[in-house]
Amino acid sequence: MKKILYIMLLLVLTSPLAWSGPKKSYVIGFYNLENLFDTYHDEGKNDYEYLPDGANEWTDVKYVKKLHNMATVIKAMKEENKVWHAILGVSEIENRHVLEDLVSQPEIEEANYQIVHYDGPDRRGVDVALLYRPELFTPLESRSIPFDFNSTEIEFSLNEEEQKNFRTRDILMVRGMLGGEMFAFFVAHLPSRIGGKGMDLRSRGGEIMYQASMELMDKYPEIKIVAMGDMNDNPTDPSIAKYMKGREFINEVGPRDFFSPFTQMLHDGYGSLAYRGEWNIYDILVVNSNLVSAEPGTLRIVPIVKKKYYGRVFKKPFMVQQDGQYKDQPLRTFSNGTFINGYSDHFPTYIVVSNK
Repeated sequence: MKKILYIMLLLVLTSPLAWSGPKKSYVIGFYNLENLFDTYHDEGKNDYEYLPDGANEWTDVKYVKKLHNMATVIKAMKEENKVWHAILGVSEIENRHVLEDLVSQPEIEEANYQIVHYDGPDRRGVDVALLYRPELFTPLESRSIPFDFNSTEIEFSLNEEEQKNFRTRDILMVRGMLGGEMFAFFVAHLPSRIGGKGMDLRSRGGEIMYQASMELMDKYPEIKIVAMGDMNDNPTDPSIAKYMKGREFINEVGPRDFFSPFTQMLHDGYGSLAYRGEWNIYDILVVNSNLVSAEPGTLRIVPIVKKKYYGRVFKKPFMVQQDGQYKDQPLRTFSNGTFINGYSDHFPTYIVVSNK
């Protein structure tokens, strides 16, 4: 009997999972903060509507309310998940100053979020950024990737002169260590749909992220990659489905593909924003094959909604317009030019990676 117990103990101790370390789970998300501007003019930026004497009469009182509301949503996600986001990508922020004000809000200051941000060339002055918890994630490098027209596949609608004058948000890349494993995070806010245009530009944005991801995978074959952002496209549109090679189902993901967890959710009626009366998921996270086919005991994407969906659109009643023209849609900051003390016109989205 003792011999049998000894053999069983030996098998457990020599099992590959026996030395995989503590079980860990991390929340990784994205949130479009809908025009988080301070009340000061930034030289060279078209931020005039967000000044005290601008069209929105953007005062310190409104700014403080906006900060509180954004922090309230982030805290609500923590309360649901029992942990703060390890990584939170954000968009539509004016500068580093507004992020410093945000992370110091009393609702979320205990998370001790640190910031990766670069000033970009967008004419309105809105950028993307990454918030991270330094106890969990250690950045090793970061860069701001500019938009360009260097595609051999995409035919652009803008002529050469228009291309020279085109300005949009850079794509942020941050590489570092999460849970002892190498990760890279891309944060994007792809060109607008205003006027029904820009599919070629958004496709190029997806192509830029994909090419940068493949360069990282060639250099670091085991790297795990999450690309996120307000893509101004659904996961079924070319920017994600074609140029990011975003596959709907895990069993479709090849070595140089991405898994797109929000594609199935879109098909099943979920939405992160309403555009022209239709629900869409523009707030997208996709993960590379290394997060799908991870070795046992290492971090991989896991289902988090109904044990079926690998993504979550975070929506609580206090974040939803209860009546009027935009009933049941995200409760935004302004409605028809009137400040209504809302949150954002987008719901945040997130995924969970775990070694459990």
